[in-house]
Amino acid sequence: MLKAGVYALLALGIFALVFALLPPAQPDAARTGASLQGVALALYPARDPDAVWRFRAAHVTSDPLQGETHLTGLSNGGRWVRERGANGQLTGRAVLDATLSAPDLTIDAQDNMLTRQAQITLVQQCADIALSGTPEQPVRVEQGAGFSAPVARVDSPSLVGRITRLKMTFDFSIEDSGEASTFNLPIDPTETCVNGKRVPVSRLTQTGEQP
Repeated sequence: MLKAGVYALLALGIFALVFALLPPAQPDAARTGASLQGVALALYPARDPDAVWRFRAAHVTSDPLQGETHLTGLSNGGRWVRERGANGQLTGRAVLDATLSAPDLTIDAQDNMLTRQAQITLVQQCADIALSGTPEQPVRVEQGAGFSAPVARVDSPSLVGRITRLKMTFDFSIEDSGEASTFNLPIDPTETCVNGKRVPVSRLTQTGEQP
């Protein structure tokens, strides 16, 4: 009887040791968020109260623990701004200020948007801007401020070139650029921007229209 008790205690000890060496159970990451398909998304950034971003996305994944939302299969991306009249009062209309296309997009807890590369068009300036980043230094769209990227290629009636370490506002003002930037401001531009469309200057001269 004593021997049987010793064997039982020994078996329990071995079981406890094996159980203690087992790796701890990992939480199921899929349970921390939600995954949706074919979504029309509207983002109302707190730091940019007059603006709203709208997208369509084939796939949206939200992780509340990280405070991030990841979008893939993007289309119809754009920044709409509530219009104000000459008196500063809202008119009740919203105008398309910028369009954005990217292979994917991550929206962080501050509503900033990050991606590897993106194409932004500033509508009122007819400016097409191709932005390129890296995993360590992604393209960033910061609400209420503008956007930045390690490398950008700009094509517009008033500015053409390649800009490194670009930091630009939504009204097409360059706040920072790297020493390796190469761009020019045409002295006699052949095009101008009229109501969001590029128009040859020669045509305006012939018709007497004003930009």
